[in-house]
Amino acid sequence: MADIFSVIADPTRRSLLAVLLESYDSDVTGGELSVGQIVARLGISQPTVSKHLRVLREAELVSTREEGQHRYYRLDPEPLVALEEWIAPFTSAVDADGAPATTAWTPDGQPVSIRRAAQTGRTTLEVGAELGRVMAEASYRATAAFSGAQHGWERVVQPVRRRLGKRADED
Repeated sequence: MADIFSVIADPTRRSLLAVLLESYDSDVTGGELSVGQIVARLGISQPTVSKHLRVLREAELVSTREEGQHRYYRLDPEPLVALEEWIAPFTSAVDADGAPATTAWTPDGQPVSIRRAAQTGRTTLEVGAELGRVMAEASYRATAAFSGAQHGWERVVQPVRRRLGKRADED
């Protein structure tokens, strides 16, 4: 089974979970939606929806019921509740001044925190996008550093290889 973090990392799967959450306690749908209903709500192709629903089903985040040729999906919140319980101590951490702990920093050194966002009037979506940008920038910087180190290493190794090659030719 895939790690729950890698499963929910995909934005399409998060959208699917959100749609299923909307219908979870619904009297109209009984908490279940068909693939066709999900396709209509999200506006993405049926094969894409089916592919992501399979991943969610394998991760036990959704359950399915077959009726004839139709499959009906329902959110199974238990794995997400367990995830929330695991994350809660980290999100409720406070710094020495009693302020909510900062989760990350923007490239210009500004704190990014969902709790602080509420104080500044920014939406969670804005904070999530900002946090995503911060993580992408960190990933880019790390990749660039490794690439630069590899290039620098090659400049050191090439002369050594040439010297070793000359010695092998002399022997």
